[in-house]
Order: sequence, then C-alpha cells, then structure tokens
Amino acid sequence: MDGHLAHDLIGFAVLAGLLTMLPGLDTAQILRAATLNGPRAAYATVFGIMTGVLLWGIAAAVGISALLLASKILYQGFLVVSAGYLLYLGIKMLSDSRNMQELTVDTSTSTRRGWQEYSRAFFVTFTNPKNGAFYIAILPQFLPENLSPVAGGLLLATIHSLECFIWFSLLIWGTNLARNFFARTQVRVWLERMSGIALIGFGIRMAMEVKA
Repeated sequence: MDGHLAHDLIGFAVLAGLLTMLPGLDTAQILRAATLNGPRAAYATVFGIMTGVLLWGIAAAVGISALLLASKILYQGFLVVSAGYLLYLGIKMLSDSRNMQELTVDTSTSTRRGWQEYSRAFFVTFTNPKNGAFYIAILPQFLPENLSPVAGGLLLATIHSLECFIWFSLLIWGTNLARNFFARTQVRVWLERMSGIALIGFGIRMAMEVKA
C-alpha cells in the first residue's frame, strides 16, 4: 500500500469513526434492540445499518446520490418517505411502551424477529438523504486514484461499516453486562419512549425540509 493511499484511508477512517461514535438515530436503534430483544436482535440492527452504509457508499461513488441531491423531486420524495416512516416508528414505540411488563425482555433467535430488526434498520439508514449528503461531500476527497469509483466507494464504505460494527458491538455488550438494570420495566419504558421521541424528532425535522 503506497503512502498516499494509506493517508487517504486513515483520514477517511478517522472522520467516519468520529461520525459513527456521535450519538444519534443509529445509537438509539442499537440500544433499543439490545435492551428489548437481546444481543442477536441488536446485531441484526447493526447489519441493517451496515448494509445501508455500503449501498450509500457505492451510490455516491457512481453518482447516484449526486443525482438524488441534484433533483428536487427525487430528494423531496426521499424526505417524505423517510419522514413518514420515522414518524410511524416513533408513534408505534410510544404506543408500545404503554403495554410493557416486568421481565419481558425477548431474546428470541427467530428468523422473523431478526429480519424485522434488520429491515427496519436498513430502511431507516438507506432512506435518510443525509447519509447520501455525507458521502457526496466526503467520498470524492478520499477515493483511491488507482481503483475504479465503485471499488473505491465500496472500500471506503466497508471501512465505515467495520467501524460501525466495532463501536456498536461495544454498545451491545455494555448493555448486556448491565442487563439487570435494563431489564427493569421503568428503564425499558423510558428507553422506548426516548427512542420514539427521537425518531419523531428526526421525522419532523425531515418533514420540515420538504418544500412546496
């Protein structure tokens, strides 16, 4: 690996790593899944986020997300879909929090539950145009010159995804170590409501960006 390539990869890794560790929507999803359904469900959420990140990286490298950001209709369509879905999830979480009972943490390994967690996390990540904006703004500065755009975008997105996996694993196992605390009904209700409020807040903010 030549020095210039190593410098670009390290620079991107530092920037993407800092972004990953900032508390936000992804963190809320991971903590909720780990608390309510256990580590396996939380990892399904992680892989959903990682898949969304990989697709955004490839899309940015080939110019798809640039087209999205350049087209007012496409961009606003993405905003409407994403805002609506976030509002739906947030309201559902607030509603579900009213029916939580003591010691109902579900560590089921069912394929259906894992798929639900995965698909929800993927949809939230991939329908968020802010992820496209990040890659459009950052990716061109770090794309390796000796690789095709698709290969370079996939490489950088893979680095970002691995950082997501490592950081979120720390959150998952930290939550698991404190499972007795998080198993308390009041704590789980609080986390569910805070996650719901966060999703509604993100949804409202996206909806406000939609211009007539």
